[in-house]
Amino acid sequence: MADVSTAVLSIGSNKGDKPGNLHLAIACLDTHERIDVLAVSRFYKTQPQNFVDQDWFVNAAVKIRCDTSDPGELLKILKQIESSMDKQGKSFRFGPRKIDLDIIYFDDLVFKSPELEIPHPRMHERHFVLRPMCDIDPGSVHPVLGRTTQALFNQIEIQENQAVIPLEEEEENT
Repeated sequence: MADVSTAVLSIGSNKGDKPGNLHLAIACLDTHERIDVLAVSRFYKTQPQNFVDQDWFVNAAVKIRCDTSDPGELLKILKQIESSMDKQGKSFRFGPRKIDLDIIYFDDLVFKSPELEIPHPRMHERHFVLRPMCDIDPGSVHPVLGRTTQALFNQIEIQENQAVIPLEEEEENT
């Protein structure tokens, strides 16, 4: 790999076989010629945000290495995986979806374009992003806020009580 970057992705699904959709997306990432999967968090059952009248999500975080220094190229790959897994896509913003792949961090880049903003602009407010990230890289530092993922998660824990349940615990209770 010539230009090599490390990225952290948030992945989620709330349609169909949600854990299966995440496993398939991770396999698509790992078998892509330009991507190596380095770490995968546990899966978490999470409450929907923004549009709450929909099924709960299953979310995870994935740390990858990719052979580009252009986050726009990675975004194109992620969009191709999303469309290959879900021909219909989501019917509206924040609506139900079979798979959602978001770039949270891309190296320590701060980047903004009409299609993409890195770090993800709302990641520090979202349990479903921060909790899985704490599994794989709690010491990563937000390049704008200057705080670790663990510190951001601890802060949001104090402010709100959003349900983020490890999927294994949920399965044990059913």
